[in-house]
Amino acid sequence: MPTGTTGGTPQVLLAHHLKQLKLPTVLREYEKVARECARDGIDHPRYLLRLIELELIDRERRTVERRIRAARFPAVKSLDTFDFTAIPSLNKMLVLELARSEYILRRENVIALGNSGTGKTHVALALGLAACQKGFTVAFTTAASLVNQLMEARDERRMLKLQRELAAVKLLIVDELGYVPLSATGAELLFEVLSQRYERGSTIITSNLPFEDWTQVLASERLTGALLDRLTHHVSILTMNGDSYRLKQSAGRRSARRAEQNQATVSADPNTGEIPPT
Repeated sequence: MPTGTTGGTPQVLLAHHLKQLKLPTVLREYEKVARECARDGIDHPRYLLRLIELELIDRERRTVERRIRAARFPAVKSLDTFDFTAIPSLNKMLVLELARSEYILRRENVIALGNSGTGKTHVALALGLAACQKGFTVAFTTAASLVNQLMEARDERRMLKLQRELAAVKLLIVDELGYVPLSATGAELLFEVLSQRYERGSTIITSNLPFEDWTQVLASERLTGALLDRLTHHVSILTMNGDSYRLKQSAGRRSARRAEQNQATVSADPNTGEIPPT
């Protein structure tokens, strides 16, 4: 007989056993659900079923939260908050299809291309969040940060460990390829990581440069050609050219502030104290 079952009240023993079994939701909810089931005339099997369902729902929520933390997103974004009307060039139906995360099962890639401020990172983060919610492991990084990590790992002789970790995630998101030119060594290390994922895992890449300009970043036509050959073999390309989404939002906020300031400076009628209509 397990230790502690011979003494103590049933509530104390039940709490002990539920903690041992790692059933925190059952521990938190069993009394409340028991009262509800007694009130509604629900039998014992259905009472137990309701408790276990609550535990499973809560466990899945905690698991998703752990995946999101492990992904190291700079912010949690969803497609619900993305303004598709601001980027007419973006294929909304394709993005919504990608949010189902079936491309990850097929080990396909996604590349988002467009000028700065058009929401490429937002879409990448939203697809990463959707993947976490569907049960896939995700890692987010910028191209510059990834190259720095690789170079540090090489210098500290832990390259194989880092490469294994990157290869293990189902979805790798590499943001901002093209914003910072890479050294020859950095480009080769990045190429190796992305090549290892070819037909083994999915990769999302965002870039402000069209494909023909990637040589500016990778500093080698041979390397660029080989990388694009692998990345684009199984790929969905999101075209996101247009006016800067961030600049539009910023301009809108400035206009709203000016309107508020103008309203505040309107003089009141000295006789009535009322603000005259504009």
